[in-house]
Amino acid sequence: MAEPRNKKTFYLGTGRRKTSVARVRMFEGPGEVIINGRKLEDFFSEAKDRMAVMGPLEITSMYGRVHANILVHGGGITGQAGAICQGMARALKRMYNLSSEGQAAPAEAAAPVEGETGNQPVLTMGDRLRESGFLTRDSRMKERKKYGHKGARKSFQFSKR
Repeated sequence: MAEPRNKKTFYLGTGRRKTSVARVRMFEGPGEVIINGRKLEDFFSEAKDRMAVMGPLEITSMYGRVHANILVHGGGITGQAGAICQGMARALKRMYNLSSEGQAAPAEAAAPVEGETGNQPVLTMGDRLRESGFLTRDSRMKERKKYGHKGARKSFQFSKR
């Protein structure tokens, strides 16, 4: 009889940007980022898109300590990179601000503590992600085409006579 495998605890995060949707499954592991079955370097050829994806991991000092398996569809390359960025930030927030039972972490871990200098509060992981703007959804979308027009705003040439 087959033995049951050790189940890894993974954390989900969903990110959206323009028409792209990314579903992120994150767990403690070797530190790889797999997007639609391909490595990060193979999926995104431009450095700016790779930096956008790795931004939440670098801001929280989790680069190389968590494994991310990502499914993304819709939109273009930049939209997909933005969606993955938001999804990873949400998964990280869930991973480190919640206990395994789904309840909030203890108050002493979540509350900001006075730092060494006495006036600067030490930011939690969720606060760093929020301040950097990784948890905020960019709601800008393409405007729809209107009837009687060439596009969303552009019109045909007007003739009086």
